[in-house]
Amino acid sequence: MDYTLPIALITAVSGILWVLDRWVWAPARHLSSGGTARQPKWLEYSAGLFPILFVIFIFRSFVVEPFRIPSGSMEPTLIPGDFVLVNKFSYGIRLPLSHLKVIDASSPERGDVIVFRYPPNPKLDYIKRVVGLPGDEVVYLDKKLVVNGEPAPLTRPPRKAVEAAKGYKHNWQILRIEKLGGKKHAIVLNPNISSEVQPVAGMSPTDSCRYSRRGVVCRIPEGQYFVMGDNRDNSEDSRYWGFVPEKNIIGRAFFIWANFHNMRRFGRIH
Repeated sequence: MDYTLPIALITAVSGILWVLDRWVWAPARHLSSGGTARQPKWLEYSAGLFPILFVIFIFRSFVVEPFRIPSGSMEPTLIPGDFVLVNKFSYGIRLPLSHLKVIDASSPERGDVIVFRYPPNPKLDYIKRVVGLPGDEVVYLDKKLVVNGEPAPLTRPPRKAVEAAKGYKHNWQILRIEKLGGKKHAIVLNPNISSEVQPVAGMSPTDSCRYSRRGVVCRIPEGQYFVMGDNRDNSEDSRYWGFVPEKNIIGRAFFIWANFHNMRRFGRIH
């Protein structure tokens, strides 16, 4: 859920009260009491918080924003309950609320984990891994990923490394290490789940994708990105609802800072 509007409104109201108190009400109190009147409690807890609220709003809007992982679609990289930090300036600076980009920067790369506004319902925030860039052809058939004719290499991780993984407790035999865009990350492939792909209910198949019982083949339009969850058989992603417009991207997730159900969950996101 996007809390930008409520935070902006609270900060704006607090700022108005702060300005009124500083230049109107405070001078009047001093004149009427000979300089002994104190600030009312309601102003102390509203206008007095404005500097703190303003710093939080600016930091959250332009620098780093925290998000909580609600589901297992990104396991084993991210598990439910993880709190992650999202870099808001990796791909450029956008104005809060309007999302208008005012400063351009680098573009998402294959393998990046991004947070974005879910295209069918922009009020929801999703987190997935970038698999395809604008102009790419992404082939995902029989649970094998091929980008622009190049298969993404898969290897089996050592059992001891999986057993030592922080917070991931599923069968090590369904884990694989995938190399995408020069970056390695773990994914889940369950052989007992069909590789068939069908668009989510209420959505029409995009002309850029071909669906079959084996999977999906997509040619990504300009300004769009193809994303997938690391838990490949338990993720509703671009295979099912289409592409992520560049304007919907919020930022790059780069760090797990807490999980109150598992205190070992702390560190950089791969």
